[in-house]
Amino acid sequence: MLTLKCAGCKRKLWKYDKIGKGEVLRCHKERITRHYEQTEQVGDKLTCLCGQEIGIDKGSFIKMVAKGFTYTGTKRSK
Repeated sequence: MLTLKCAGCKRKLWKYDKIGKGEVLRCHKERITRHYEQTEQVGDKLTCLCGQEIGIDKGSFIKMVAKGFTYTGTKRSK
């Protein structure tokens, strides 16, 4: 389980169940287990309350902006 945080202000964004070893390029919405309500959506862009762009809403997943977030925790192997 990963905890994603804003790269700018370090606010917690959400908890995500990451499967596999790869980078966090997409966050599938069904795998987000907890929202911390620290984000705003303007159009299809998802931003932190501080203004940092986190990702782009693509429907069933969020395409993440690599420099917009950090994460802690462990990834689940298949």
